[in-house]
Amino acid sequence: MHDTLQYLFRYKAWANDELLTALAGLGAWRRFTITRLATKALSHSHVVDRIFAAHLQRKAHPYTSANLDELPALEDLAADIRTTDQEYIKYVSGLDRDALAERIDFVFTDGAPGRMSREEMLMHVINHGTGHRGQVSALMLLNAVSPAKDGFTTYLHEAEASTRGRAAA
Repeated sequence: MHDTLQYLFRYKAWANDELLTALAGLGAWRRFTITRLATKALSHSHVVDRIFAAHLQRKAHPYTSANLDELPALEDLAADIRTTDQEYIKYVSGLDRDALAERIDFVFTDGAPGRMSREEMLMHVINHGTGHRGQVSALMLLNAVSPAKDGFTTYLHEAEASTRGRAAA
């Protein structure tokens, strides 16, 4: 599972970067139409990433909700997402089987108690982010904008082009 998690977190960083780059490149009209809702979905996803990063390390976090009262500018959010993605990649690379299996007690933002293994938390972060990237892609499609490429197979063939029979892009 360790290798799979490393692949998935590198993929998550790549897919987030593709989406953030596509959003940054929108023209003014489409940017106005799409950016607020996209920022809301991506901000929520990022807050959950930060909350679970704290849980994984048994640290406190400042969040009382998985949604911010004020949305950040897309450019600021993009920088924060990219930083957090790199932190997760580094974190996952340092885990062993015992650390992945370790169950951690924590408190959800609604006050309910939680207990999950690190592996379960990491899989939640992956799946949660995928869902919200999908929301933003649907929003782009509804506004006649081609969504960013985000397929795992595309990532693998770009990231490892030479070992998958493709020329590097």
